[in-house]
Amino acid sequence: MELVSPSIGLVFWTLVTFLFLLLLLRKFAWKPILGAIHDRERSIETALASAEHAKDEMQRLTNENEQLLKEARAERDKILKEAKELKDQIVNDAKKQAQTEGAKLIETARHEIETQKAAALDEVKNQVATLSLEIAEKILRKQFEDKDKQQALVGDLLKEVKLN
Repeated sequence: MELVSPSIGLVFWTLVTFLFLLLLLRKFAWKPILGAIHDRERSIETALASAEHAKDEMQRLTNENEQLLKEARAERDKILKEAKELKDQIVNDAKKQAQTEGAKLIETARHEIETQKAAALDEVKNQVATLSLEIAEKILRKQFEDKDKQQALVGDLLKEVKLN
């Protein structure tokens, strides 16, 4: 029964041993363990703060990216609009220039036609005059072959000269 009811000496030495062990543990084990726990706690807090900071930074970067995308889309739309306006202006300018050049070409062609027409008419007139002179010469030669006809013609011409 001694095991069931311990003696005072056993309780005393067990208590002394327990206190000694407790002091030893406190001195050598508890401080490093608690220090390690505190270090771990601080590192976890730092990691959580870093994670929160990273999360905030990520949110800020996401917002900046969205803003940059909006600005890029707006810039793209603006550039496309300006390009379309420039294209329309270039097409309109080209049409106007083509119309102007076409009108100039038509006017030049008309002038050339008129010049060619006048030259052709002059040529025809010259040919008609030449032919008329040749015909008149042939007729006059025939008429002047006969002396009586020559005198009658001179008389008629003199009468016309007096009348004018």
